[in-house]
Amino acid sequence: MTNLPRGVDSAQSGSDIFTSSFAFLLAKVARMMIHRILHNILLRLSRSLNRRFASLQARRQRLERAAGLIPMPRGVRRTAIRIDSLPAEWLIPGDSPSDAAMLYLHGGGYVMGSIRTHRALAARIAKASGIRCLIIDYRLAPEHPFPAALDDAHRAYRWLLQQDIPPERLVVAGDSAGGGLTLALLLYLRDRGEPLPAAAVGLSPWTDLAGTGSSLQSKAAVDPIVPVAALDYVAKQYLGNEAPQNPYASPLYGDLRGLPPLLIHVGTHEVLLDDSLRFAEKARTAGVNVSLEIWPDMMHVWHFFAPFLPQARQAIQKIGAFIRKAIQPVIAPTRQPT
Repeated sequence: MTNLPRGVDSAQSGSDIFTSSFAFLLAKVARMMIHRILHNILLRLSRSLNRRFASLQARRQRLERAAGLIPMPRGVRRTAIRIDSLPAEWLIPGDSPSDAAMLYLHGGGYVMGSIRTHRALAARIAKASGIRCLIIDYRLAPEHPFPAALDDAHRAYRWLLQQDIPPERLVVAGDSAGGGLTLALLLYLRDRGEPLPAAAVGLSPWTDLAGTGSSLQSKAAVDPIVPVAALDYVAKQYLGNEAPQNPYASPLYGDLRGLPPLLIHVGTHEVLLDDSLRFAEKARTAGVNVSLEIWPDMMHVWHFFAPFLPQARQAIQKIGAFIRKAIQPVIAPTRQPT
């Protein structure tokens, strides 16, 4: 007797059985295709970081091609702009307010990545949050070592304030190196006495360029994205002559008092796990409101794979909820009649 898909009753008509079986097979084929696409993306990303002796330009091109496999979400408009010499792009979900925005800082180890590679991820977070997103092409190392990326992030943040967007309606977010840059920007703003955003989001943030976390070794065998040797290489490219303990490069070493509410996502299958765990613990000790979410079996910045991975879509929805709550307009209480 032929085995039927679960949920198909033997009393069903032949047409119903055929329809159910066909749908079952289509779903199975779709899952296989999704796994194959995801495998190809992971393979390209891994190769872009692993080929130590390939030219940096070749690695950048491979990352660009891999990111091209990730489709943009529907309903998000794109508008390219320049902030002086800094390339940037607005990602605008439908009906998003004009007085709120997110600054998104892409990952790529400070030596790779661009608006193009992270546009789809930033757009999905913007759509889930219901606000516009400004993503920038900050300058990359080694052509532009530290603090060029921080300077560009600061320039973009100040530009947003100049567009009459109040800081309590601003959020800064980033992934990997961009997550570390997000946290470094908060320290820089606080130290300069400038307005802080309402909140910040770090996706698998790289907070320790000195590379002292134990997960660099304990998670190396299960991390399909980030080879440990590549971290050391790109850190040196970015730092130049700067010490890795500089808090504006490695925010783990900073004084974290006075930072705005933070959401940090990290997976258990990534070598940078300890960068998130230690930063969150230190921030909490400093009195910062930190939401740390550790996702089982997830890889580095799994959010990137939202079209193919349910956990990525779930994580992005949680980020959206966090941002919406953080930027809610403050409404003064009405006086009760006496």
